[in-house]
Amino acid sequence: MKRRNFLSAVATAGIATSVFPNTNFMKLNSKSKFKISLAQWSLHKAIKSGKLSPLDFAKKARSFDIDGIEFVSGLYTNHTDTLKRMSMDTLANELIKRSDDYGIDNVLIMIDSQGHLATSNKSKMSEAINNHKRWIDFAAKIGCKTMRVNLNGEDDLEKWTENSVKSLTVLNEHNKDINVVVENHGGFSSNGKYLSNVMSMVKLKNCGTLPDFGNFCMSGSPRGNCAQWYDKYLGVEELMPYAHAVSAKSYDFDSLGNETTIDYKRMMDIVKKAGYQGYVGIEYEGNRMSEDDGIIATKKLLEKLI
Repeated sequence: MKRRNFLSAVATAGIATSVFPNTNFMKLNSKSKFKISLAQWSLHKAIKSGKLSPLDFAKKARSFDIDGIEFVSGLYTNHTDTLKRMSMDTLANELIKRSDDYGIDNVLIMIDSQGHLATSNKSKMSEAINNHKRWIDFAAKIGCKTMRVNLNGEDDLEKWTENSVKSLTVLNEHNKDINVVVENHGGFSSNGKYLSNVMSMVKLKNCGTLPDFGNFCMSGSPRGNCAQWYDKYLGVEELMPYAHAVSAKSYDFDSLGNETTIDYKRMMDIVKKAGYQGYVGIEYEGNRMSEDDGIIATKKLLEKLI
């Protein structure tokens, strides 16, 4: 069932408030250029602990009045035994069904732990490319238009750039209907200038970026022990011309509902100035608030700004 048919069916039956008592999901802002999606990583603690099945992601997103979801491959491979219990085809069919049941758009999927795409080791690069091709096929099957990859595996900038361009070109030519995008996710990729340079060299329309508001630690951990930070506002500005999606990272909020580590208004102004239209994905990674409360706080803040 498509989303608009789902909404119509619920409205006609007159059961919207009983099925979803905490939502007002039919009140859509038709003038906004943005929609809000939810990154599955926002719920990684609940999923890893077994409190939430990764298969129930669409249902959980609907409980927040969110229309689109962003899957994380690792929550079906590394952190749960989902893909040990079922094939990728079976998983794809199950995710499609559940998203359709709740009127949810499958927006993108984030791929991790499938090999280093920027490595100088030719056999390892080939293996990584083949692994990622399987996930491109998976993304297409579940209706995601975009797949996020990482660019790791090389400490020399010139070689990293060359290898990244090579891998991305192959992947984006595998299925030109799927956008293969790179997130600023540590190392050279968290330098906006370096990553935007890679994009300019690939020169394929379906190759792009996933600017994350918070992931601009080039060395060390972004959660307290970062040895080298890249300016996050400059980084997002440099990556936005190539953006096929946007990740609204959040960590904590003050009593007024403002994110305490990121100037959200400034970030969204950069996003708007770039002419971006589409989903902005909530990715809450805080520790003080619960995952549910962090998602709700991020959504409220985004709704004020979009």
